This record gives sequence, structure tokens and C-alpha cells, in this order.
Amino acid sequence: MTGGAARHEGPGLLRGLSGKVLAMTVVFVMLGEVLIFLPSIANFRIQWLKGRIAQAEIAALAAEAAPDRILSPDLRTEILKGAGVLVVSLTRGETRRLMLRSETDHMIDASYDLRGVSWPVAIADAFAVLLQPAGRVIGVIDKPPNMSGDVIEVALFEKPLREAMLRSGLNIFLLSVVLSAIVAGLVYLALNIVLIRPMKRLTRNMTVFAQNPEDRSRIIVPSARQDEIGIAERELHDMQSELTAMLQQKSRLAALGLAAAKVSHDLRNMLSSAHVISDRLSMAEDPTVKRFAPKLIVSLDRAISFLTATLKFGRADEPPPVRERLPLKDIAEEVIDTAVLQASSRVVLFNHVPPGLEIDADREHLNRVLTNLLRNAIQALEHQEEEADGRVILSAWREGAVVVIEVRDNGPGIPERVRPKLFEAFQSAARPGGVGLGLAIAAELIRSHGGEIRLRETGPEGTVFHVVVPDAVVELRPGRRGARNRA
Repeated sequence: MTGGAARHEGPGLLRGLSGKVLAMTVVFVMLGEVLIFLPSIANFRIQWLKGRIAQAEIAALAAEAAPDRILSPDLRTEILKGAGVLVVSLTRGETRRLMLRSETDHMIDASYDLRGVSWPVAIADAFAVLLQPAGRVIGVIDKPPNMSGDVIEVALFEKPLREAMLRSGLNIFLLSVVLSAIVAGLVYLALNIVLIRPMKRLTRNMTVFAQNPEDRSRIIVPSARQDEIGIAERELHDMQSELTAMLQQKSRLAALGLAAAKVSHDLRNMLSSAHVISDRLSMAEDPTVKRFAPKLIVSLDRAISFLTATLKFGRADEPPPVRERLPLKDIAEEVIDTAVLQASSRVVLFNHVPPGLEIDADREHLNRVLTNLLRNAIQALEHQEEEADGRVILSAWREGAVVVIEVRDNGPGIPERVRPKLFEAFQSAARPGGVGLGLAIAAELIRSHGGEIRLRETGPEGTVFHVVVPDAVVELRPGRRGARNRA
């Protein structure tokens, strides 16, 4: 019971399909946000520097417009501070002019040209700002946004840029986390509804079905979905239905086998008593008794031997055929004599097997095959509603190394529902009270001879079966004749 209960315990959140889908969704969304973050932070740096360039150009134009282009030290310091730069120079044509500069000289640690910069370079420069130590002075070259010259160059401290980039990066990161959580939650809910819940339903049904596969109430009921999940549900339903039917048939066979063993034990004792009585009947002087008593004794011997073998081995496996050349007409006559005793006066049996036709087969097996076929034909004729006489014709012919036996009747035919499984055990019972074993046994016996039983035709005009029995293959001696001619 412990093992059965453990099978119902689902995996934890992190080990289950739901947890894995949620984790993968978060990872993939964060990866997408990282891919967006790289160009975003690079673009922020470029736009920040271009803003400083625009302010520096305005400061340069203001300085140029001053009387005699002379600014007081305090005013120059205020203008540079407002623009956020240390040095501004403009190039017009071939002339490069220093427009503004601070009182303190600074060494430029790195220089960047914003004219036509590529995205890989911009991303690398942005990360360089974040990774380099604070306090650097950088130079920036660009085109003046107001076209006051051809080229503008500025120098500035990198620290304000670095701080602005860190604030922007933190904002992007926080936004990415929020978006990742929202998107991951929505994707998780969608996948949970569309995929995970149906998969859990399939898994739960398979676990419950495995506990008792013979219970038809445990078979999954497919949904109306047309996607892969729907296909899996329908295929699982078909597989479970077939398995349940097979197991129910196996259980029935097992119960039938036990019942047959019990019946066989008692029936063998009864037949043994009947055999003793038949021996005494054979000593009677009545001609009819003398005619049928030997056949009755042979039938009783056959039944007792079969029941003994069944009880001995615990199953009804057929022994391999002991083949011999047999006169088929005599065997057919023997089978008809036995069948006549079981048939009503409405049924007439004909033996049209030509004299002299021999068949290579096991006498006992062939007798059982023909007996089953004739009994089925007689039962079909006696259950039809018409009052006309029924006919069963037994004929045969040889086709090379094969003998074909035909059993023809004018009965009502075999129902359509029975035909696909005609030679399967317990599947071909067409009448109430029928077991459905006769044709299955006959087919097994004929297959052991290398032959087959065929349903040639069936319908309101009657039914025709063909029993095909090939001759046994003669094994040639493996010796080889000498090739040299005698002198």
C-alpha cells in the first residue's frame, strides 16, 4: 500500500512541470530584457553626451556674442558650469578656435567621436564608462547640432555621466524585473491552462488506470480538443479500451480454464462409466446397436483422452499432428454419421467427397475440424425461421499438393458483426448460448498442418467454408551424388 500511495504524490513545485515552465519563462524574459538593456544604456550615453554638446555650443555662441568676445572669469566659469563642460572649441573650415576653457588645466584620459559610431562600439564604450574608475576627463567630438561650425569638441568630467548611467541602468533593471514578473506570470498561466493542466490530467488518469486496468470507469474521456493534447487523449482512450477488453478476456479465460478443469475432472469420471456401459452394449445382438456401439466407444475414448491431457497439463494445448495418408471419404462418412445423430429431421447431410481421394493429415485433428464445421452448419440451419429442409454438403478435391475440403450449407449466413473476428476465441458466437470456440479450435488445428480455413462466401443463400490442407513436405536426404563418370 505504501508503494501505491507514493505513486500518487506529485513532484514538488521546483521539480514539477509547472515550476520548470515558470523558471524557464523568467529566465527567457530576463534574457530578453538584457538584450534590450545593452542598446538602451548605450543610447542613453550617446544622448547624454549630445545634450552636453548642444549646451556647449550654446555657451560658445554666447561667448562669441560678448562685446569684444571678452568674458569675465566669473561669467566664463558660470557658463562652463551651466553647460557641464571644461573646454569648448569649434572648427569652421580649416580654422579651429578655442571658444571656452576653464581656469584649470586637465589631461584628457579618453576621447570619443560621436560621428557615425556603430552599435557594437557604442555598447563597448558604455560599459567602459561603468567599469572605469571615477574622476576621468574625456573628450567628445561631434557635429554642432545648430550648425554653428563643422566640428565641435568638448572636454568634461565623466563622473556625472557615470552617475546618470547608473541611475538609468537601475531604472531599466527595476522595470525589467517588473516586466519579467508580469510576462512570466501571464505566460505561466497560459501554459498552465493550455498545456500543464491537460498533462496533469493525462498523468493522473494513467496512474489511476494502472491500479485497476479492468475497470472501464477509469478509462479517460477525451476532450474535444483538436491539437496534440486532444490526439494524445484519444489515443490513450483507444489504448486503454483495448487493454481493458483484453484483460477482461484474459480474466474470463482464466475463470473458464478453472471451471473447465473442474468440469473435465467430473466429466472424465462420467465418461469412464459410460465407456464401460458401451462395452457391454457392443455385446448385444441388435443390428443397430452393433452398428453404432463401436463408433460410440471410439468417441468416448477420444473424449476421455482429451480430458485426461487437459487435466495433466493444466491447459488445452493441442499436440502436434501425427500425419498419415488417409482416405478422406471414409473420414467424412464417419463425421456425418456422428453429426446425423445430433441433427433434426429438417437437416440433410451429403457426402460428395470423391472415392480414392487421400489427404495427408492427422486423423484425430481432421475429425475434430470437420465435426466443428458440420455442427456449426447444423445449428445455423436449425435456428433459421424457414420451414424448408436445410442442406449441408461436404465435398473435396485436390489441387496439386493441396487438398481443399468444402463445407456448404443453405443457412441464413453469418452476421456482419461476427465476420471480422470469426476465428478468434469467444468472439464468433453468433447464436444465443454459443461459446465461440469451434472455429477457433478448427483454425488452430489446421494451422498446425500448415493450412488454413477460409470463409469463401456467406449471405442469405448460405455459407461456404474451405479447409486447405497441404501435403507434408518430404525432407530429402542431404547426401550428394559423385560427379565423375565411370570409365
